[in-house]
Amino acid sequence: MIHEVDEVLKNLIGGGALAGSGIDVSFEAPTRDWAARRNAPVINTYLYDIREDVARRQRGQVSIRDERDVVVRRRQPPRWFRLSYLVTAWTKTPQDEHRLLSAVLATLIPRELLSAGELPGALGQLGLAVPLTVAGIQTESRSLAEIWSALGGELKPSLDLVVTAPFPAYPEYDAGPPVTEGAAVRVGGLDGDPPHDGERAHRPHQVAAARAAREEAAAARTDRR
Repeated sequence: MIHEVDEVLKNLIGGGALAGSGIDVSFEAPTRDWAARRNAPVINTYLYDIREDVARRQRGQVSIRDERDVVVRRRQPPRWFRLSYLVTAWTKTPQDEHRLLSAVLATLIPRELLSAGELPGALGQLGLAVPLTVAGIQTESRSLAEIWSALGGELKPSLDLVVTAPFPAYPEYDAGPPVTEGAAVRVGGLDGDPPHDGERAHRPHQVAAARAAREEAAAARTDRR
């Protein structure tokens, strides 16, 4: 799922206010060595933290249906994870970097929720919208100063981008075949009594006929009133 979120962000950032600019979106760690190798303006989107959003955890089962709306499998609800990205702009001058960060903000601020139709692969198949927050209050245990220190670089203007994405819980379990017949009751003998032949059964057409009769009787009572 993480690589699919990367794909969404690359298309979103590169196709918004920066569309047609030719500026690349990189996911490499912005270390000193990386900064020395770059030779063109770039937006760096570095994934620095992954942790579960336990407030979204759900219990129970989710039914998976086929094209006939019949339950064919069951699985646990997906688990949600907060993917935190450090977004920075890299050019030759601070003014140009600020312009690029402004363009990224202009692109991401309106996109608080990504619909399932915008998501690729297995992420989109879950049919769930994905929330996105940018430049919010940082809630992770590591500060930005600690992150930059670990990267070996100098502190740089950045945007904190958080995508809360679902991850399917495995395994999936096959569901039993759908019920096509009603319940049947067989009565046997007790204490020497002879057994009763036959059975009482509710077949689908009998159930439907009984339901129709009840609805007709209820409608008749309503008309008399």
